Amino acid sequence: MSDGISTAQLRQQKRTLRRSLSIAEQQNHSRLLCQNVKASRRYMSSQRIACYLANDGEINPQQLVEHAWFMNKTVYLPILAPFRHSLYFAPYKVDSRMKLNRFKIPEPVCHPSEWISARQLDLLLLPLVAFDPAGNRVGMGGGFYDRTLAYLQHRKHWRKPILAGLAHEIQKVDHLDRQNWDVPLDYIITEKQRYTAK
Repeated sequence: MSDGISTAQLRQQKRTLRRSLSIAEQQNHSRLLCQNVKASRRYMSSQRIACYLANDGEINPQQLVEHAWFMNKTVYLPILAPFRHSLYFAPYKVDSRMKLNRFKIPEPVCHPSEWISARQLDLLLLPLVAFDPAGNRVGMGGGFYDRTLAYLQHRKHWRKPILAGLAHEIQKVDHLDRQNWDVPLDYIITEKQRYTAK
């Protein structure tokens, strides 16, 4: 683990750090992030893109969502799978009706027949608490993304979706230990630059 601290300590440290950003800093980071993602060939060639609604100081991808709508891409948000600790993805539109899930996070209201699985996505833009340049991430601790993407650990080819973590540059650390259940990212994109996992 980075600097000899525990995962729990690192998670608390980075959450506090990103929450300390001013509104102006958050808005500026969001704008720059949007530019960096739009410059990505992977983003431009993707049609089905999953994103998230920012909270707890996460870098806000809303400008990117609006650009994706403008480009006629289909945007999805994660929703908690009933009776399972994993995620499905529901279409997110300008006029989507929303409801709060058990963690008080808004989810689109739609029929389960509209839900898709992760492997049906082209690009998954996911939040994180900390990352290293090798594509390792620390999330909020629920393990929802890792369980949802566990199938990727057994695939060498036809790996869908492409996984890109979105974060503030201040969330970067030099090194994170990778656990057996961790699914590494292909890219991390911040307001400053894009990291391709080694």
